Amino acid sequence: MQSIISLDEFIIQRQKDFPYATGELSGLLRDIGLASKIISREVNKAGLVDITGQIGTQNASGEAVQKLDVMADNLLIASLQNSGECCGIASEENNTYVPIEKSKNAKYVVLFDPLDGSSNIDVNISIGTIFAIYRRISDDGACQLEDFLQDGVEQVAAGYVLYGSSTMLIYTTGKGVNGFTLDPSIGEFCLSHPNIKIPQKGSIYSINQSAYPSFDRATQLFIDECMEAGHRFRYVGSMVADVHRTLIKGGIFAYPASQKAPEGKLRLLYECNPLSFVMEQAGGMASNGKERILELEATQLHQRCPIYMGSPDMVERILQLQQEQA
Repeated sequence: MQSIISLDEFIIQRQKDFPYATGELSGLLRDIGLASKIISREVNKAGLVDITGQIGTQNASGEAVQKLDVMADNLLIASLQNSGECCGIASEENNTYVPIEKSKNAKYVVLFDPLDGSSNIDVNISIGTIFAIYRRISDDGACQLEDFLQDGVEQVAAGYVLYGSSTMLIYTTGKGVNGFTLDPSIGEFCLSHPNIKIPQKGSIYSINQSAYPSFDRATQLFIDECMEAGHRFRYVGSMVADVHRTLIKGGIFAYPASQKAPEGKLRLLYECNPLSFVMEQAGGMASNGKERILELEATQLHQRCPIYMGSPDMVERILQLQQEQA
């Protein structure tokens, strides 16, 4: 019988990879895992209880807030506040960061998108949670804005939880990518996808092709090439779901700049940085079309950027086209 390795066991085993670790980072990852189990349970009740639909307000990014957004946001904040292992939190749903007074001297800050793709819950399409963990750069005491506005290369851990046909947690601490599937019978995330590696060559492209007329010429040429080559077009509309498929099967996920969103639509800190860290650790690439995502300077909490990420051969081709069309 094959031995089962739980997320908690795996995190403890891997703690030895960090000789100066004090257990705080491991604790944060376990806290996120616990919160995601509760979110998974609530997501699976959708349609049975009144947690679907909009609440009539907009979040910090100007998007309609779903009831599940609020639920997931509150669960993650409560879990991280109670843990005492991070000094501050920043959420895509809130205008500013939240210092945690009782653990103000903790070493880490956490940023997250509590429920990516939540508008799809009404039609039972996969959604997810995205998270990034940074080591604070300010002195002890209340965390500062500078702790959150760090380049993506400074992430110490990042990952996502996919609520789909099964619930999966994928994360990296900069030493490869591992995936865990929630076994509902025992309530544990169990190692199911060790050492994930993205295929170096892909044949699937994932982009909102209906916006083709508003994309730059390089992106249009890339789409034309994909169609001429017979590449498969797949687009869910939940970033976590599209990126997860790209990670496992290879290909490219793209959310370019457009006439409607000249700076791109996706958030650098809450979506692009953490998923780019995962993608690179699995052997993939992530770029805004000119620069590596993880090296972009963060200047505000809700900064947006274009993104092209996935198998190196496909990302390198779009970068070549961008350079030729510049």
